[in-house]
Amino acid sequence: MSEPSRSQAAPPHRPRRFLFVVPPLVGHVNPTLGVAAELTARGHQVAWAGMPEVIGRLTGQGATVYRCAGPVLGEGGAGRPPDVRGPAALRFLWERFLVPLAEAMAPGVAKAIEEFRPDVVIADQQTVAGGLVAERLGVRWATSATTSAEFTGALDGLPKIDAWLDGQMNEVRGRIGDPESAADPRFSPDLVLAFTTEKLAGRPARAGDRIRYVGPSIAERPATTDFPWEWLDPARPAVLVTLGTANTDAGARFLTECREAVRARAGRFQTVIVDPEGVLTPDTPDTPDTPDSSNTQGIRETSTTPDDKDVLVCRYVPQLPLLERVSAVVCHAGHNTVCETLWHGVPLVVAPIRDDQPVVAAQVVDAGAGVRVRFGRARAAGLGEALDTVLYEPGYRIAAERVGASFRAAGGAVAAAGHLEALAAKTGGHATPTPEGDR
Repeated sequence: MSEPSRSQAAPPHRPRRFLFVVPPLVGHVNPTLGVAAELTARGHQVAWAGMPEVIGRLTGQGATVYRCAGPVLGEGGAGRPPDVRGPAALRFLWERFLVPLAEAMAPGVAKAIEEFRPDVVIADQQTVAGGLVAERLGVRWATSATTSAEFTGALDGLPKIDAWLDGQMNEVRGRIGDPESAADPRFSPDLVLAFTTEKLAGRPARAGDRIRYVGPSIAERPATTDFPWEWLDPARPAVLVTLGTANTDAGARFLTECREAVRARAGRFQTVIVDPEGVLTPDTPDTPDTPDSSNTQGIRETSTTPDDKDVLVCRYVPQLPLLERVSAVVCHAGHNTVCETLWHGVPLVVAPIRDDQPVVAAQVVDAGAGVRVRFGRARAAGLGEALDTVLYEPGYRIAAERVGASFRAAGGAVAAAGHLEALAAKTGGHATPTPEGDR
């Protein structure tokens, strides 16, 4: 399935400028690609603020990217030990990555706003420098919400964590934002674009009046042709197993158990296992550096012999095209992977590890679109049973297709672009940021 084609009618809006502020996380950049493409097709100008090394690889040549400094998750001290989970993982994420990222990006974001003069800044909800700097400079801004966990009451049972996060927001606002403001930089006061629907996420517990559920923004990504499509047997179901790359430090045992589970079902279905770090085949030569399994560069088969018709282990896969061919997905409940899977009406086995993943996994189970297993305790037998359940009990696919239908009805990138145009129309013209010296 592919995203519905956009209307060819000329929009009634005059050209505007939109600046996307994104972190160096592929899963947070990917949803903006379709929105940016739609805005460009409507005659608007689009630019990004972030790390060109990540953004440029995803947008392709010709994109305008304003460089921002900052750490990359997994490098420069921001990598989390594999056993850090739960509230400790959330604390680590903000203290060691997101707050330092905000402070490091702030000068670059300010320069991008002053030079590009956007009508609207679209800030990823975890790139709080976007909202804080835009607010300080008097520019309208919207939130790009690549996960729904933060506005569905996920922290309602953890008041101390919620209060601690509020403290973190206040401190970073005092350093790079407007100290007089009290707005939460994760939620724009004007517009929050949620790349999901209530059919999956449920009713919002906060910011509900500003949230626009647009569903996933599915866009074409740069692709190569060296994935062995001929390996897939059209007569058998196929399963995709992926943990992304932010979790490969914790994934060796889990991927090993998955491989054992599917080996025990040889002949019944085929399985593609994404293994970016080569944990299943440690002696395999390194492949080109690629940010995560949803990218399509550096694809290489790593442990499958030519006559192995049951299991294919790859460093990277073209995830979107592959989702059109599979019948089930085993994953970490990362929001983008879950939504892209459900867009294609495919049921899931979810094994959340940390961050928002337990919340997203609960959404999948509540929607009836998948089965949850415990990441740290999952064994081959249980994983095999979970796969049998979602593959052969039709209710799970029916529920996945129901969620996918809600995604497509929400409008995706087309709807998101329309909401951004409406917000831009509230400005008198291209924004003229308040000079730093006049604050």
